[in-house]
Amino acid sequence: ITKVKYVDKIHIGHYEIDAWYFSPFPEDYGKQPKLWICEFCLKYMKYERSYRLHLGQCQWRQPPGREIYRKGNISVYEVDGKDHKIYCQNLCLLAKLFLDHKTLYFDVEPFVFYLLTEVDRQGAHIVGYFSKEKESPDGNNVACILTLPPYQRRGYGKFLIAFSYELSKLESTVGSPEKPLSDLGKLSYRSYWSWVLLEILRDFRGTLSIK
Repeated sequence: ITKVKYVDKIHIGHYEIDAWYFSPFPEDYGKQPKLWICEFCLKYMKYERSYRLHLGQCQWRQPPGREIYRKGNISVYEVDGKDHKIYCQNLCLLAKLFLDHKTLYFDVEPFVFYLLTEVDRQGAHIVGYFSKEKESPDGNNVACILTLPPYQRRGYGKFLIAFSYELSKLESTVGSPEKPLSDLGKLSYRSYWSWVLLEILRDFRGTLSIK
């Protein structure tokens, strides 16, 4: 059964974004046509006035957790769902607006979240993320992956996928994403592996044979 999508738009940072799917925000929020979301702490609000007041008071300028990667204006933060439960729940509710098959909303403690951000003088602005189980019996290195719509088609999806495999290398494991993938996820992974194979072929200095 497809649930009715009440939230049509969100305002986050400098962007107003159309929602794609239903997300289980608490009822008094979930039936608002538009939600206002702080891009730093991910608190969601029903009214622009509340949002503007919040911006003047919010002390956050980056995700919680620890910064584990920085190159130029790109930064990645590792956030433990157990240590930062409300933030991660808010992140999942935000993500569900753009992911049809996502089922993780509130039980975030068994997961680690990796937030990709663009950094400027105002702070670290969320671009996308992926999550992974702390202990995955199936060896999955990604539970959920999303690039927010304003940042799609800029190579950030490939970056997140590549980053997940680099983490698997550090852990000496062979990881793969949790199934089923969303349609957008399938496209991202196909694009990533096409790019990897082209890089390998470009650098190969021997004779290739396809039998």
